[in-house]
Formats: sequence, C-alpha cells, structure tokens
Amino acid sequence: MAAQLETIQIETAPNPTAAVIWMHGLGADGSDFVPIVRELDLSTCPAIRFVFPTAPTMPVTINGGYVMRSWYDIFTPDLVRREDEPGLRASQQAIEALIANEKARGIPAGRIILAGFSQGCAMTLQTGLRHPEQLAGLMCLSGYLPLAGKAADERHAANQDTPIFMAHGRLDPVVVIERAEKSRELLEQLGYKIEWHEYPMQHSVCGEEVDDIGKWLAKVLA
Repeated sequence: MAAQLETIQIETAPNPTAAVIWMHGLGADGSDFVPIVRELDLSTCPAIRFVFPTAPTMPVTINGGYVMRSWYDIFTPDLVRREDEPGLRASQQAIEALIANEKARGIPAGRIILAGFSQGCAMTLQTGLRHPEQLAGLMCLSGYLPLAGKAADERHAANQDTPIFMAHGRLDPVVVIERAEKSRELLEQLGYKIEWHEYPMQHSVCGEEVDDIGKWLAKVLA
C-alpha cells in the first residue's frame, strides 16, 4: 500500500481548525460521501476540513476474488470468523499517515474525527482505539469492531473517553445489526462512551441519520 492514500478534500470555510477523515465502504471510493457534507447542518461548527481517502484495490475473497477498492479482504459473510489481520493493520497505518498529515497542517489530534461507513467504520475503530493521542471523536456508520478479541489488549488509554457515535440500519442485510450490537456491547464493557442510533433502513444512510451526524459533530467540535 502506498504511504499516502489519494484523497478528496473539502473545507467548509478557510483556515479549518478541525478535520474529519471519512473512510468509504467496500467497492466505493473517496467520492462516495462527499455529497453528504452539503446536507449536514454545520452552522454552529468551526471551519472543518473533510478528508475522503480512497482505499487501494485488491482481490476480495467473498466476491470471488474480484479486484475492487477495499480496506482489507473479507473471507466470510459473518465478517469475523476469519479476518484479514495484515490488511486491517496495513490500512490502519495508512490512516495514521492521514492523521499525521492533518497534524502537520496545524490541526491537533484533539480536533480530528475519524469516520467511516461499513468497512470504513471497521477502520475507524481499528485505528481510533489504538491511536496514541486523544482524538475528537469516532463516527461509526453501519459497521462493526474488527479484531474484537485483541481490542482490550491493543487499545490506547488516550482514547478511552473519546466520544463514539454508532449508527446502524435495523434492516441491514450486509452487516446485520446483531453484529453491530455485539461490537457496541464489547466497547461498553471496555468502558467506552457510545452514542447509539438505529434507523429503519438497510445498508445505507438516511436523512434522520444525517441530521444526527450534524448534531453530533456540532457537539464534539464545540
């Protein structure tokens, strides 16, 4: 994997003082969530730089080895019985490089939010729980906690109190809500503060969720 991922960047105003690094899901790319920025009510937020990276291409086992944009390989429909640990850790390092880049541009870790949908949600948790400086928040959409059995030992105390927003569709056939609920329960057992939302949708994003995301961003970046 290249040291620096390709990104699409949007600044809501000049001289941003906060950043949101937002990872897409399997088969998508950095453009996937760009339109949502316009739908968010950011009127009470500081100037934000949204960074939308694009994952590398790789063969994805569950899709018959078809080469597509993916943060890591997926082997089984249940997502966790067998996991691509090397792929997860490689993407974690690539996302860490994006965090470092924002810090080099003057935005401290405490003003950086990691966000992601589906696989991107998994990468948000994989990276955010282990990051050695406190982040502003973790926004976890329609995904789950990867390498769950190693989270307790590998997590960093710096992000123990970082706000975590988790949202999921009750009708999701791709990442079933039970998988997300188990992730939430484990995180709560480890003492994390979870703001949980669920919606009558499938593996997607809905208007009510966009409203809730805007409110949460305003709260954690106040």
